[in-house]
Amino acid sequence: MPAGQEARGEELFAREPFKRAVGEALAGRHSGQLLALGERTYQLIANPVRQEDETVGAVLMLLDVTEREERDRLRQEFSANVSHELKTPLTSIVGFAEIMMNGLVKPEDTPRFAGNIYREAQRLISLVGDVMELSQLDEGSLQNRQEPVELYELTRQVAERFRPAAEKRGVTVQLQGEPCTVTGVRAILEEMVRNLCDNAVKYNVEGGRVTLAVSRREKDVLLAVSDTGVGIPYEDQERVFERFFRGDKSHSSQIAGTGLGLSIVKHGALFHNAKLTLQSRPGEGTTVLVAFPLPEPPTKE
Repeated sequence: MPAGQEARGEELFAREPFKRAVGEALAGRHSGQLLALGERTYQLIANPVRQEDETVGAVLMLLDVTEREERDRLRQEFSANVSHELKTPLTSIVGFAEIMMNGLVKPEDTPRFAGNIYREAQRLISLVGDVMELSQLDEGSLQNRQEPVELYELTRQVAERFRPAAEKRGVTVQLQGEPCTVTGVRAILEEMVRNLCDNAVKYNVEGGRVTLAVSRREKDVLLAVSDTGVGIPYEDQERVFERFFRGDKSHSSQIAGTGLGLSIVKHGALFHNAKLTLQSRPGEGTTVLVAFPLPEPPTKE
């Protein structure tokens, strides 16, 4: 056994839960314990060995369950976040509706209250849609829908849809590049580009610019979405792809969103075996790079 593993084993054997599990097994009782050792989590299963109705020893099984425990933690955290995010707009909708139901709204104020209810309902719809999409990505249920997708044309279509909203904010949307084909699920690729473009417009400044570029390199196809916006604080850059994370409260509190857009981009990149890179300088802008592997050439029969 390597020296590092041997030292770790000695540390494990010295733990009180380990001693307790062994003691339980030697006393004739089954025992199970979760043990944390460094950054790993282990499940210890201890069973007595019987011979002629007497306990003559114990069998120990040690399983590394770090990934399972991390998935459980993330699932619980995700459920808590979804519950919180759903409760906020629902509470607003109930509050506005109750005021209107009790006749406390002047006729001239009815459109404003109805507009508030409509916006909160739209926020709920967006949140549910994003959660469903993340669930599909997590389950890997879309693998059989992969096909050749012309990424430049797809990006052009997304850019065209965003131009009117960008122009209202004085933001210019530019498209650069060349026709490039990747293998993937078109709906996921479109959602990835949509979320990147949406963020680039929303977090931009008046008179700013959004540039979408698609280019073929030696080993991959590169999608780059750049903006001249507010940028991302350095301390938040490692967390922006987390689910429901919204940094820089001075800006994000004024901008509608579910906090799931970049998480969808991250999971979409993982789904397509693409490399995701973030480059950002506060006050100067952000660039997100997604490098998709080139499609494998068809095999000769």
